[in-house]
Amino acid sequence: MKLHEAEARELLRRAGLPVPDGEVADSPVAARAAAERLFARGAAKVVIKAQVLVGGRGKAGGVKLADSPAAAETIAAEILALTIKGLPVRRVLVAPAAEINREIYLAALIDRSSRGILVMASAAGGMEIEEVAAKDPAAIVREIAHPHAGLLPFQARRLGLRVGIRGELLKQFVAVAIGLVDVARTSDADLVEVNPLAVVPSNETPGGERIVCLDAKITIDDSALERRPDLAAWRDEDSEDPADRTAREAGIAYIRLDGSIGCMVNGAGLAMTTLDLVTRAGGTPANFLDIGGGARADKVAAAMRIILADVGVKAILVNIFGGITRGDEVARGLIEARAQQERTVPMVVRIVGTNAREAAELLAAGGFATASSLDEAAETAVALAKGSAA
Repeated sequence: MKLHEAEARELLRRAGLPVPDGEVADSPVAARAAAERLFARGAAKVVIKAQVLVGGRGKAGGVKLADSPAAAETIAAEILALTIKGLPVRRVLVAPAAEINREIYLAALIDRSSRGILVMASAAGGMEIEEVAAKDPAAIVREIAHPHAGLLPFQARRLGLRVGIRGELLKQFVAVAIGLVDVARTSDADLVEVNPLAVVPSNETPGGERIVCLDAKITIDDSALERRPDLAAWRDEDSEDPADRTAREAGIAYIRLDGSIGCMVNGAGLAMTTLDLVTRAGGTPANFLDIGGGARADKVAAAMRIILADVGVKAILVNIFGGITRGDEVARGLIEARAQQERTVPMVVRIVGTNAREAAELLAAGGFATASSLDEAAETAVALAKGSAA
C-alpha cells in the first residue's frame, strides 16, 4: 500500500525525524487558510503539492510555489483540477518552501537477497534514483541493515561520509538514517524513501545548517495491514490506480510497467522469467501479473480486464504452467474475457501441464494464436506488438 506524501511525512514525524510543517487541504479555500497559518509562522513562500499516488507530479504541474495566501488559493484551484497519470487530484499539501543548500537521496527497502534492509544514499538527491543508477552507478552507496538490530551507527556514519557529509551535519545524518530504517522495520514497510533529504539554513546559528526530510515516499507491505489497522486506515482507494485496486480485490499480484506487451502468468518466478524473455526478444513488458495457483475462469477474465485497461498494451502474452491451475479453466477465462473486451488486442497463449490438451482444443476453436514454447511465445508477442503499433 502506497502512502500519500502527507501521511508518509507524518509517519516520519512520529518517529522523531525532522519534517517541515505542512497541512493537507481539499479545497482552494482550505489551502488559503493553511497558507495564512504558515505565513504567520514565518514562511517566506509556500509550496502547493498534489497528493496523488504516482510520480511525476512536478512535470505534470502538480507542484508549484505561492508567495501569498491569495496565490496559494489560486494555485490550489489549478492543481485540484488536474488529473495526473489518470488519477484525479483531490487533496494538496501546503508546506513552507525551503531554501535548499544541498539535496541528498536516502532510502531503506527490503532486500531479500541479503535477508536484510538495503539502505541507499546518494549525493545526487532530487533526481529519480533510476536515472542516477543508469548514468553513474558509483554515485549510489549502500549498506545492509540487520532486520532486528537496524542500521548501526558506524554504518550510518560511513554512508554520510561517502556522500560528502561532515561535521555537525554528519551527526544529524546519522540520526536520520538510523531513524529511517527504524520506520521501515516498525511499520512493515517495503520502501521508505526521502528524496530530497535537504540541507537547509539553520535559524539557530548564523551560517549554520540542518537536515530536513522534504519529500517522503513509503510503501507498506499489504500482507501486514491486517495487524496494522492504524496504517490501513490511511489507504486512499479513490487515489489508487484502478487496476491496482481491481487486482487486489481479485487476489491478483499486479505491477504496472511502461512497456507494450501485457503478460498474464501463474507463479512469480515464471512471471519474472517471462518478462526476461520478452525483453530478450526485443519487447518491453507492460506489467507483472501473477494470477496465482488454482485460478479459475473468472479470475483469468479479471486479469485480462486489468491488462486491457492499460491503453499502452499492444499485444498480450499468456504463459500458464498447469499444476494446480487447470489449463482448460484458463482457456475458458480467456474466451470469456475476449467476448467482453471493448478493444481488440492481439494475443498469443502458451499453456502446458494440467489439461493442456483440453485448453488447446478450446483455444483452437476460439481462434487464439498459440505457442509451444516460451521463446516462441515471447517472439510472437513482440512481433504482434510491433505490428499493432505500426
